[in-house]
Amino acid sequence: MKGVGAASRLFELQDRKPGIPATVGTKIESARGIISFQNVSFSYPTRPAVNIFDNLTFSIPPGTNVAIVGPSGGGKSTISSLLLRFYDPTAGSIKINKVDIKTMNLKSLRRRIGVVAQEPVLFSGTIAENIAYGVPKASRADIVRAARRANCNFISDFPEGLETSVGARGAMLSGGQKQRIAIARALLKDPDILILDEATSALDAESETLVNEALGRLMRGTSTTISIAHRLSTIKRSDTIIVLGTDGRVAEQGTFRELSTKEGGHFKKLMEWQLSGSDEAPLAALSEAEREVRREEEERQIEEERLREELEEQVEEAGEDEDEEDREGRGKRRKDKMSVAPPSPLEGGVQVYTAKPGEKR
Repeated sequence: MKGVGAASRLFELQDRKPGIPATVGTKIESARGIISFQNVSFSYPTRPAVNIFDNLTFSIPPGTNVAIVGPSGGGKSTISSLLLRFYDPTAGSIKINKVDIKTMNLKSLRRRIGVVAQEPVLFSGTIAENIAYGVPKASRADIVRAARRANCNFISDFPEGLETSVGARGAMLSGGQKQRIAIARALLKDPDILILDEATSALDAESETLVNEALGRLMRGTSTTISIAHRLSTIKRSDTIIVLGTDGRVAEQGTFRELSTKEGGHFKKLMEWQLSGSDEAPLAALSEAEREVRREEEERQIEEERLREELEEQVEEAGEDEDEEDREGRGKRRKDKMSVAPPSPLEGGVQVYTAKPGEKR
């Protein structure tokens, strides 16, 4: 039955038709050029009443390193989702080199974009296969060169080296090791646009240092780098910082020196919140729609915690009931054994005798 259920789910996924066709449009050979968001408005299909962006407008020159910062829930990761066309904006346009990405062939566009996410995606296979995933025809020398540039020195500690299996989703590797393999994959691909989505936020200090060194090499190339980050170390090495406001628009834009010295600026407030140990902006600084989403999220978490506690209580009660039933069953079996007499050799059958109270057998 499990196989039937899994097969039905597989067929269901195969029959689904994507809302954004992957093979329609003009194929592109390069995604180098100015990236511009022009009056972009967007809300997720599951929450159409909550606007993430409202007439968002900014541009990123080619070959530059740009950091996008803002409060949690402000739409930083949504920018990368729109650029990769996981969604289309509800209004406005996104252009690369003055060409609307809606007119581009989706597969060819994504081939020119590299992504290093907070939780890197690794596939069950060898380290070499994962590094060369974006460039299947890469030579062994190119794979080794990319691994060295990404600080993947740990590979030499494995007996099988590059042929070491990483396990399902990279389960055999640590977080820092998986991240550096993802960076090596991006280095080998040499994309025109590189998106770093919180690439070091889940790492310890030592792993973060090694990954940052690898990211530094990655960003010294000719790619346009878009860093979505909270950490100060990532933000400081950017050429330009774009600060998203709570109203779905750009609140500030400039260099780290300019924004960090601006009194009363949004960026300076964000840095103060970060240094105080909070990743989220205060509730009062959010828009009404964002406050409603925050409250709904908190209520959902409370409800999930309540259901989890109820489930744990039910499991404990079920375990106690099973223990009680086991004890009663054992007691009954002992009584049954005491009431059964040995077989009578004269009758050739089984003689059942129940002793009366006080009677000697």
